[in-house]
Amino acid sequence: MKCIHCQGEMEWKAAPFQVDRKAYHLTLEAVPAWVCKQCGEPYFEEREVDRIQDVIRQMDQRTEELALCS
Repeated sequence: MKCIHCQGEMEWKAAPFQVDRKAYHLTLEAVPAWVCKQCGEPYFEEREVDRIQDVIRQMDQRTEELALCS
């Protein structure tokens, strides 16, 4: 597998994932991904993307609940 950005070789390992939302900042330290050996660009497979999206949906719901308590 080749990196789309630099054509470097990819390896399967853990990579960080970060997202900034209105109400919170989420950092996952080690998500399984294909990571370019040359530029470090991560590519997450569908299974991991689905799990990340589940976490984000849960965080969105929880932050909405917290806002209602204010």
